[in-house]
Amino acid sequence: MLIDAGTTWYQMLQVERITGHIGEDSTIDNILLTSRRYPFAGAAKYISESFSDAPIHIHSDAISVMETGDFYSTWANRYDSDMPSTNCKTLSQGDNFDLGDGNIVAVSLPGHCPDGMGFFEQQRGILVTGAILPRADNPTRWDMPGGSLPELITSFKTMYDLTPNSIVPARGPAIKGQERIEEVLNQHLNFFEECEDNSGQSPRSWPRPARTAYFLVSDPPWPLEEKETSNGSK
Repeated sequence: MLIDAGTTWYQMLQVERITGHIGEDSTIDNILLTSRRYPFAGAAKYISESFSDAPIHIHSDAISVMETGDFYSTWANRYDSDMPSTNCKTLSQGDNFDLGDGNIVAVSLPGHCPDGMGFFEQQRGILVTGAILPRADNPTRWDMPGGSLPELITSFKTMYDLTPNSIVPARGPAIKGQERIEEVLNQHLNFFEECEDNSGQSPRSWPRPARTAYFLVSDPPWPLEEKETSNGSK
């Protein structure tokens, strides 16, 4: 099982890393995509073809977008890249994927884009969020194609109600422990509700997002307790 595929820039490296992890004699059963955005879905076709045409799953709102290789709403144009035409299977709220020692449930999390999905490993309480939660200290954007601030607020309440033990954000280290998770989710949710009261606008004092960024950078910075680790770290 693979959740998200990355961009086409590093797709060959992705395949090498996956093969090194699962072994040359193993394959991928399914590829689950959290959204249509290029940083998450760009390499899905290549990785699928590299592993016996593993089925790719995405929310129904993104099926035609992926098939046509739309480079605008996927954000591939911001990377000066093409979006590969990719055939996908429809993914819906509540879809269940067996892991052998557990299962993953698809959770609809629109707001950053209409097809936003999270994946919740119920037995261990692990939630993979995709672009809706970029990092503990970086709120997501809602001003990209298909974004919706009210839906974003609803999705954060959905994540809160799941009471996960660990959250794997789009970038950066995992957020662990229910107390810390509640702190992070509340900070993001309060920020979005303040923006909604401000006619849907983020603070003018915050820096303008980079061309390829799907997230905002706070000013002053929000606290980031999570630390990056490497394989050599103790």
